[in-house]
Amino acid sequence: QVQLVESGGGLVQPGGSLRLSCAASGNIFKISTMGWYRQAPGKQRELVATISNSGSTNYADSVKGRFAISRDTAKNTVYLQMNSLKPEDKANYYCYMTVQRMGVAGFYGHWGKGTQVTVSS
Repeated sequence: QVQLVESGGGLVQPGGSLRLSCAASGNIFKISTMGWYRQAPGKQRELVATISNSGSTNYADSVKGRFAISRDTAKNTVYLQMNSLKPEDKANYYCYMTVQRMGVAGFYGHWGKGTQVTVSS
């Protein structure tokens, strides 16, 4: 089994910052892509940012220049530094990782349960 646990969400004023973390644990051999998605009430889940195992990053246009994704491969952890937060960034943020489990061929996607981010004055 593989578990992903997010942390770092909360309430912040517009213009503020938050740093999200997501740590994977369990029967892990290797992790390929790590990423963050978000889902606001009444909307579909959308990509925020991804980072490959070589460090290549990809961002949604709405967060470019404000958010930064990074990873600590040794700790099976991905981070999302969110700066200049806007009310429209309010959502439940989910981490996602493609994981190869020990003794299992291939990579499979795993989701965390999410952490809430609220941006309000």
